[in-house]
Amino acid sequence: MSISATTAPGPIEDLLATYTEHVVGLAVGRESRLARLRSARRFLAHHPDLEAWLARPTPARVRDLHNDSAWPFIIWATASGRLAVDVELLLAKPGGVDLAVVWERLHPGEIAKAEAVCCELGWSANWARQVTHFNLPVVCAWTGKALAEVADEDLASFRAAIERSAYLSESARFRAHTRLFTTAQVCYQLGRLRQPPRRRTGEPARTPAELASLVLQPAIRREVVRYAETAGTTLRPASVAFRVRAVRVFTDWLAAEHPEVARLDQLERAQHIDPFLAWASHRLWRGANGRGRRVGPTMLYHDVVALRAFFEDIAEWGWPSSPQRRLLFISDVPRMPEAVPRALPPATDTALMAAVEHLDDKFARTGLMVLRATGMRVGELMDLELDCLVDFGAHGTWLRVPLGKLGTERTVPLDAPTLEVFDAWVASRGHQRSLPHPRDGRPADFVFMERGRRPTKWRLAKGLDRAARAAGLTKPDGAPLHITVHQIRHTFGTSMINAGMSLPALMALMGHVTPEMTLRYARLASPVIREAYETAMGKVRSRSPLAIAPARPAKAPAPVEWLAAEVLKTRLANGYCSRELVAGECAYANICEQCENFVTTPDFAPVIESQLQDVRRLEADAAGRGWASEQSRHGRVATRLEGHLRVLRSRSANT
Repeated sequence: MSISATTAPGPIEDLLATYTEHVVGLAVGRESRLARLRSARRFLAHHPDLEAWLARPTPARVRDLHNDSAWPFIIWATASGRLAVDVELLLAKPGGVDLAVVWERLHPGEIAKAEAVCCELGWSANWARQVTHFNLPVVCAWTGKALAEVADEDLASFRAAIERSAYLSESARFRAHTRLFTTAQVCYQLGRLRQPPRRRTGEPARTPAELASLVLQPAIRREVVRYAETAGTTLRPASVAFRVRAVRVFTDWLAAEHPEVARLDQLERAQHIDPFLAWASHRLWRGANGRGRRVGPTMLYHDVVALRAFFEDIAEWGWPSSPQRRLLFISDVPRMPEAVPRALPPATDTALMAAVEHLDDKFARTGLMVLRATGMRVGELMDLELDCLVDFGAHGTWLRVPLGKLGTERTVPLDAPTLEVFDAWVASRGHQRSLPHPRDGRPADFVFMERGRRPTKWRLAKGLDRAARAAGLTKPDGAPLHITVHQIRHTFGTSMINAGMSLPALMALMGHVTPEMTLRYARLASPVIREAYETAMGKVRSRSPLAIAPARPAKAPAPVEWLAAEVLKTRLANGYCSRELVAGECAYANICEQCENFVTTPDFAPVIESQLQDVRRLEADAAGRGWASEQSRHGRVATRLEGHLRVLRSRSANT
């Protein structure tokens, strides 16, 4: 047990005289005033040395205060700075002892200021009273400071005092931490703290260098730590940490199977790498993910890729410790299963989003609707800032999506209903003090803020579960259908490509950096493939004979034979096309002459004249055979050729 300050109480007579002045000014009855004074005199008669009394165990002190009814006196002495009481005793005070009354008299207006912040943050009246009347005065009285003087260090000391307390039960300790967290929120909103409060969590995540320092072999450990520091200059910390973890899997295996290996340059392919790859393909998960489960092909893929990158990097950097020969090759990387995006069927999507619109949780409702309308990743949604809307006038309002998983920014258009949902959230958000951005620490006004804090992704997942239950969505066995938040993104991409959006446009909209990422949606549901499938199936169902083009070598026929042949006719510059009739119209026929970029000169006028005569004969031939599409195609080519000739004639006339 520790005392927060060393302030010694004055003489008992002076203490009682000052306390009497305080009691006389209280808005209580005469009998209540006399009772408080009698309790104070009785307590001081039993414990004239208050410093010695403060050193007693907390249970004994609480018993003394209850026996003498002296809680009001001790609270006054603490709030007025005449007695330095420890955290244990302050947290043990009964609810009827209103420290807030004493504190308000000594520091008028502070509780009202804190209550205004609680109202601004949207807290309930009961919780606001818990914070402003029961905890804020306790913290200020313990630190001996007014609200305007409380700093980060004071709250950290109070938190440490709670942890050191030996007489607080676990439930009381939990309540004390919760109230302290919300008190810190009030102080942060008032601008008293430099950093926003953080809930009690486990140990902070280790840095890549700290992870590297866990390698068992000393010589290898030095190289891996050096690698973590070097790679961290260009790669993100998460990427470096992932590589270091893969190296640790390998070094831990080495320590168990080959303890004689102490340096990286001692590694051999046949002796060390091949056995490791065989073991890694069925190893158990490490850490909290263990529980006897074996890693899947995805984890094995990432392990091998990361380990291969480590060895290749140190070899390219010319480190003397690198192995003398290449240990891992591209053929060692297992092939990843190419799964298609798990999009929701249209009926399920419609029912789910109808249920989402009626969710009670406004954040879950708004977030899920914005995700469905934009296809953003959930991390990008959480990092949206208040200036993310951009009005491009006639081109509508666009949403600037912040840096996300792939480190790129983009903009996506917003339709009117989504913009209304977005504006409604921003209007109800209220004033919130900026929070440090997790990426770079700069102050950021995040769109999604509630009660001074950023809501969690967990609420979006729970909102999806509630919406699925409300919509009656179940699995074939009748169990509730579980839908992940990322499936909303897959559903968005699938619906866009089903509606005919081009792959380049979808790639920009989804924020993909390679076409391969977007092509997964084309494999999932392509209108072109669907149309081809339905055409083929229609022929199969009608049992129509399928014409097969004869397999014969192409030859250049004579002009007369070519004109009379049952082929689709296109005159080329140096020959003839021999495309069979059953193959249908060629999409590339006479493509150059019909292209806007086709340019000719007067020197080619005779050639174009000859080509125009051929095309007119082909047009007449197609009309006689009843080939309407061929007749139309030759007509378009003839029109373009006539246009080219008019241009050439006008140029000749001008010269």
